[in-house]
Amino acid sequence: MKAADIISLIEQNDLVEKTITVERNAFLKVKSSIDTNIYLIEEGSLRIFVLDDYEERIIRFGYKDNIIVSLDSFLTESPSDFYIQAIKKTSVKVIPKKSFMTFINKNEEHLKLWVKILEDLILQQIEREKDILINSPKERFDRVLKRSPQLFQEVPNKHIANYLRMSPETLSRLKKR
Repeated sequence: MKAADIISLIEQNDLVEKTITVERNAFLKVKSSIDTNIYLIEEGSLRIFVLDDYEERIIRFGYKDNIIVSLDSFLTESPSDFYIQAIKKTSVKVIPKKSFMTFINKNEEHLKLWVKILEDLILQQIEREKDILINSPKERFDRVLKRSPQLFQEVPNKHIANYLRMSPETLSRLKKR
């Protein structure tokens, strides 16, 4: 099942509570807050990050037709250290946990959908961990470019450089080659 299929199924089953607009640089979620919503991005882009000794560490991006969630807070219903911030004006469809869980528990097909979403998130996280462990900036850049070419159209270089753990100048050199 592809992301578009998942989004279609969610929309067909009326799980979207509302659509909200998050202005550029505004926060959808801040540190120490509980967020049990799933968000479908209609337009714009978001970043998920943590603060590490006053330095931002971007761990994920989301843009059109992506699902984004503060997974730790969603699963535990506890506060999370993550921030979710709009990179540019972003429109998201909000799916509350309660209605989503009711939906997935209705039948086996819906449960399979949830398993697929979790599998995708886990695989993305594994790829992210591999990216961080690779020493070569060129190899990190190549891996992300191959996996997510749209990222380079949707997200400013300064954020991509942070995500790749390199300077904006290094990213610029790698993009020019």
